[in-house]
Amino acid sequence: MLLLSFVKNIIIEIKDPTMPYIKKNTDNSASVNLYFEDLGSGKPVILIHGWPVSHEMWEYQVTALVNAGYRCISYDRRGFGQSDKPWTGYDYDTLTDDLHEVITALDLTDVTLVGFSMGGGEVVRYLGRYGSSRVSKAVLVSSVVPLLVKTEDHEEGVPREMFDEIIANIHKDRPAFLTDFGKQFFSEGVLNKPVSPEIQNWMHHMAVISSPKATADCVRSFSETDLRTDLRNITVPMMIIHGDDDKTVPIKATSEITSSMLPTAEYYIFEGAPHGLFITNKDELNNLLINFLNKY
Repeated sequence: MLLLSFVKNIIIEIKDPTMPYIKKNTDNSASVNLYFEDLGSGKPVILIHGWPVSHEMWEYQVTALVNAGYRCISYDRRGFGQSDKPWTGYDYDTLTDDLHEVITALDLTDVTLVGFSMGGGEVVRYLGRYGSSRVSKAVLVSSVVPLLVKTEDHEEGVPREMFDEIIANIHKDRPAFLTDFGKQFFSEGVLNKPVSPEIQNWMHHMAVISSPKATADCVRSFSETDLRTDLRNITVPMMIIHGDDDKTVPIKATSEITSSMLPTAEYYIFEGAPHGLFITNKDELNNLLINFLNKY
């Protein structure tokens, strides 16, 4: 929400001071304001959204978790939603520094981290860099972990040329790319319409207001960042959830491998579910989340 001040025909945008922002100061004295919502009470759960949308994607999960007695914190990654949109800082180290700022600014302990898609990378990199002193458990949903791009030692991955094409299409016509991406996101076809046109429009709106620079830069981050070393250092209870009809983040390149690297993790495969299972399989996902939170 912005207030507009007109001074000599110049429009100055001022952030509404009543809006909830966490200010992160950087080494060069610049600051990044991270928008967040903090709802409910009880043990805290941080929901980390996917690319290229915002915290609003968690609408159905927030309602279920708050009603189940949990405190839900969801925030917009820098460059997305209502957070600031700086030109740089879209690597996973900086993004997990932002997550750490959210945790420490709100003085959270005994936190459950839930990351969807790209957000799963932030969960794992955070635990690899900061440890689990404030985190008690974690959940990966349709996650890019441990590595999405195909390499010599990760033959299951997606060819790099596909990500090059995504970035090229973002630069060519970002709104059109996001429309096509939305169809893939829910495995939509000529006869298969898993979500309503209104849901598609809602997701498109979330995505199109994001920074074009952040949208492009994050493609490199979520596709090329190798999180296998971070995974090996994780000791907290984990749950992994993925749909086997995910056409955006192939399950065999990601969660299949993650589950083998974390043999004690709970692993659930949603049969026939697309990438956007937080909408198409929301009740099943919400029940798993609540059961997992209640266990520990």
